[in-house]
Amino acid sequence: MDRGHYLTNNSIYWFTGTSGSAANLYYEDAQTGAGYREMNNPTPTGVAVFPEDFRSVRSFAERSNNIVHWTGMPRGGHFAASETSDLLVDDIRKFFGNLTAV
Repeated sequence: MDRGHYLTNNSIYWFTGTSGSAANLYYEDAQTGAGYREMNNPTPTGVAVFPEDFRSVRSFAERSNNIVHWTGMPRGGHFAASETSDLLVDDIRKFFGNLTAV
C-alpha cells in the first residue's frame, strides 16, 4: 500500500471520529479476557497468513478450530484487503468453493 492510500485510510477514521469505535473490539477483549479459549469450534475455518502481519501458528490454531483451509500468502500484511486484495479474494473464493453444502 502506498503512503497516500495508507494516509487516506487512516484519515477517514480520524476525521470521522470513528477510530475509537473501530478499536473498541481490542479494548473489550482486554477487559473481558477474551481471546484464545480451550472451547471446540467445529465450524469449518479458513486461515490466510500474510508475511508482513502477525504469523499464525497452525498447530496452535488447530487445537480448538476445524481448520480446513490454510494459505501462506507470498506478500501482504495487516491490511490485506487493501494491500493484496487480489490474493485475498482468490483465497476466499477457493475456501468457500471447497465447502460442501450442509
